[in-house]
Amino acid sequence: MADLATAVHAIPASTSLADRKLSSRSRRAGVGIFVLALAAGVSYIGVHLAKDLNRVTVNGIWPYLLLGLALTIALGFEFVNGFHDTANAVATVIYTNSLPPHFAVVWSGFCNLAGVLLSSGTVAFAVIALLPVELILKVSSGTGFAMVFALLIAAILWNLGTWWFGLPASSSHTMVGSIIGVGLASQLLNAHGRTSGLDWSQVVKVLEALLVSPVLGFALAAILLLVSKRLIRIPVLYEAPKGNEPPPWPIRLLMVGTCTGVSYFHGSNDGQKGMGLIMLILIGTVPTAYALNHNASAAEVQSFIAASAQAGRILERHVQPGTPDPDARTEITNYIQTRKLQPTTLLALSQLVDELNREVSSYKTLQSIPAQAQTNMRNDMYLAGRALRVMNPAHDPAFTPAEGKALNDYQGKLDKATKFIPDWVKVAVALALGLGTMVGWKRIVVTVGERIGKENMTYAQGASAGLVTMATIFAADAWSLPVSTTHILSSGVAGTMAANGSGLRLSTVRNIAAGWVFTLPAAALLSGLLYLLFHAIF
Repeated sequence: MADLATAVHAIPASTSLADRKLSSRSRRAGVGIFVLALAAGVSYIGVHLAKDLNRVTVNGIWPYLLLGLALTIALGFEFVNGFHDTANAVATVIYTNSLPPHFAVVWSGFCNLAGVLLSSGTVAFAVIALLPVELILKVSSGTGFAMVFALLIAAILWNLGTWWFGLPASSSHTMVGSIIGVGLASQLLNAHGRTSGLDWSQVVKVLEALLVSPVLGFALAAILLLVSKRLIRIPVLYEAPKGNEPPPWPIRLLMVGTCTGVSYFHGSNDGQKGMGLIMLILIGTVPTAYALNHNASAAEVQSFIAASAQAGRILERHVQPGTPDPDARTEITNYIQTRKLQPTTLLALSQLVDELNREVSSYKTLQSIPAQAQTNMRNDMYLAGRALRVMNPAHDPAFTPAEGKALNDYQGKLDKATKFIPDWVKVAVALALGLGTMVGWKRIVVTVGERIGKENMTYAQGASAGLVTMATIFAADAWSLPVSTTHILSSGVAGTMAANGSGLRLSTVRNIAAGWVFTLPAAALLSGLLYLLFHAIF
């Protein structure tokens, strides 16, 4: 691994005075543009965060201090994430001299921002759904803070370690591993209580996506390169960059286009992972501002009330006569944990839905709900929505198709009230990713461009890997699944090297594979230990 740490010197240096002046000017221009974007972004974040906090009354300075510390650590994770995943997005365009490094990083940052801003947030909450339901409901307690801090610090430490050795390790693997570690540690602490720990069905679904996507990247990139060589007879396309000489304009546009696409889709998928945790932080520290979506219009609230009434009637029709009256929240929590439908489950869910309907109807808007009731109402909405998702009424034979559709529509309205991400959070994540990329891009660029294959990467190989990465992440977004930009791109480059007969540097491939295999268990162990420590402290 030491040779990877020093491989940054392999980037070709400018040889002429004109080249050095041009490089210096482009560097200053790129840094200047990013500084202006950073200043504008920070101003935007500050104004909107202050506006949100002015809506609520917070007693004492402690919540603000805790909020500042937690946000700093969360954005620190995204900053380090920029070393890995976003650096992969600019690797091919920098290595092929298609754009000066600092222009490439700034452009990639803007594309990430676009991807983050236009993302639906479904991937963010799919990652959060891996956590035990007990920890999500207790996010405002010491247990919740122990969970968030353990997740983020473990992910940061592992990402920094792998970046130091120039390894394209996966921030997605790191985050999922950290969540698994916290879930197992929580289950260990509650070994004699009624707790389910992790949602293993969701964990398996996410792991399948993380494991299959690099294999697809390898195979599809190899196939695309072979097809291109057969159909596109442009010799320079299959040559490696020469010194600091940029490629011909058509090839240059192709490389910039793939960088643009990978950066955008990276923001739309990978950028969401940190957003979900930031929302947990906001809900835990200032729930009166962020527990519920205060931007919901009066018409949307009235639609929610009507859907609640309809859902309550549907559930009541399926309650068996003589069913004993349950404790609604306890019963629904147990159902989510065990996934076993009991005679009292539908009655408990109907009671929870009716209570939500009465409370929202009495307050008319989500903003009008008293501060002390916001967290409890969010938890009730989360429980009802999670229970309906587990029940999957559209496929439950007990419900008619019309009833299943109505319950699914109601679930969507519950999600809209609780699963939202303010625009300033998206801007903050995009800026942290871009800043991390500017600081740490060189190590990853060298690894991707020169250390995977025995021969240097050609334009066609970089473009093939980039196109496949774009398509794979796009498909993952459609399925609301988190995937690793790092592993897809690096495996795509490896696939093109194998298809081209360029040979693979087994030492680098072995190190990347080792990072792929050991990231998840190492992050799980680290986060589990940190959770036990923070749980004792908080």
